[in-house]
Amino acid sequence: MTAVELPREYGYVVLIFFSYALLNFWMAIQVGKARKKYKVFYPTLYAIESENKDAKLFNCVQRGHQNSLEMMPLFFATLLVGGIRHPLIAAVLGAAYTVARFFYFRGYSTGIPDNRLKIGALNFPAIFGLMGCTASFGISLLLQ
Repeated sequence: MTAVELPREYGYVVLIFFSYALLNFWMAIQVGKARKKYKVFYPTLYAIESENKDAKLFNCVQRGHQNSLEMMPLFFATLLVGGIRHPLIAAVLGAAYTVARFFYFRGYSTGIPDNRLKIGALNFPAIFGLMGCTASFGISLLLQ
């Protein structure tokens, strides 16, 4: 078994992890505000168009956050694991992913789902890059 000593630069990875946690918290607040604005009360997850004229607007806000939650385990795992071997690359990719997710949410929240991809689509190359960092780390462990 090999002990892993974290490089000093891993601190950047941890700070990106923290920044995404803040972004997620901010998105949750936006969903809460949308619940009040569009009158969609708990425990309703999504509004129904036949019952609420603003259902699409609320659902776009909710969906922007929900999709970010769905991707969060993959992002966190690849950021934290891939960052062990490639801390600076992982931190840069993680920062790009976080910024792209902000724009993904903002675009989705306009009520026009396609707006999520204007800048938000940059989250895809970032997550694939993080997956590459993670694979590289795994391969390096096997080749020791």
